[in-house]
Amino acid sequence: MTIVYKTRTQLVVETLREKILSGEIKAGQPLRQAALADELNVSRIPVREALLQLEAEGLVAFEPHKGATATELSASQVDELFELRAMLESELLASSLPNISDEMLDQASDILARLNKALGKENAANTWSELNSSYHNCLYSGATKPQTQDLVNTLNKNADRYIRMHLLWAGGISKAESEHNDLLRYCKAKDVKNAVAMLKQHILGSRDEIKAFLQEREIANAD
Repeated sequence: MTIVYKTRTQLVVETLREKILSGEIKAGQPLRQAALADELNVSRIPVREALLQLEAEGLVAFEPHKGATATELSASQVDELFELRAMLESELLASSLPNISDEMLDQASDILARLNKALGKENAANTWSELNSSYHNCLYSGATKPQTQDLVNTLNKNADRYIRMHLLWAGGISKAESEHNDLLRYCKAKDVKNAVAMLKQHILGSRDEIKAFLQEREIANAD
């Protein structure tokens, strides 16, 4: 019975995720549990669970007196978020590497091994997101720039749904493992120049692929 329940919940997640990312469900559109349950021929319980999972992915928001709505996905927002990330995270990494401890580099290696393993598993977007943030923060741990780190953490929180989208839909998994491995190799060698270049390529390459995905979606919706 549990397996059936989980399967139904996941089916609802995948169906609603596809509708939101394809633009079939518009930004701000209410997601009423009773109507969705009828449409998908399930009870309200898997719909509720699915909406909570999609909230964690940044695709759904719960608003007072309004319930669940689809969030807006914007190519222009991706530009600003990821360019700011590239600038600030490059600064943190360059400041961190001369001072980073071997212990933190070992911790980054351990987290990366777990992340690479998780990337091979379906329905692990929450795990990918947490491990990805932890991995990058390990590499920035040698920097003594707490205000910059706070800004980066805020930017990453705002970019999280786009990062998940990149991994789930826009081809991000195929590049994430090799780019993360290369970045760690340069960090262990204390090669600041190549580490910073790799980090910028990693962040801005994600930006370009996410934007292309969103622009294709906008064109498809306009037809």
